[in-house]
Amino acid sequence: MSDTYSLYILFLSCFLAATLLPGGSEAALFAVLLNYPESLWIALTVATMGNTLGGLVTFSMGWILPQTQQLKHVDKLRKYGAPVLVLAWVPLIGDALCLAAGWLRLNFWLSALFMGLGKSARYAVIAIAVI
Repeated sequence: MSDTYSLYILFLSCFLAATLLPGGSEAALFAVLLNYPESLWIALTVATMGNTLGGLVTFSMGWILPQTQQLKHVDKLRKYGAPVLVLAWVPLIGDALCLAAGWLRLNFWLSALFMGLGKSARYAVIAIAVI
């Protein structure tokens, strides 16, 4: 498998893992870095972009949901705002945070920024473990 092909697979894996679909992207990044260590920075960028874009898809799904009733846990997200999305990488709660942030109509660009920061930090930790 080529370096370029591996990066496409990495992007797809990271994108899908950040949507409501089940999946893990850490193993894909680990494999790419193990086989192509010279691709460190591009792999980190591809993984972060794919995972952040997947999170923004979930955010957008929340945006289109009708706002009918207020939920107790969503009030906490409203209180702290977009910076909470730095935790969007956390398994199980990350997707819910992205969905709730969209439902609350939090600022799209701030949400994308904080999602990207959290996700890139997680992938950097994985890269350090491989190197």
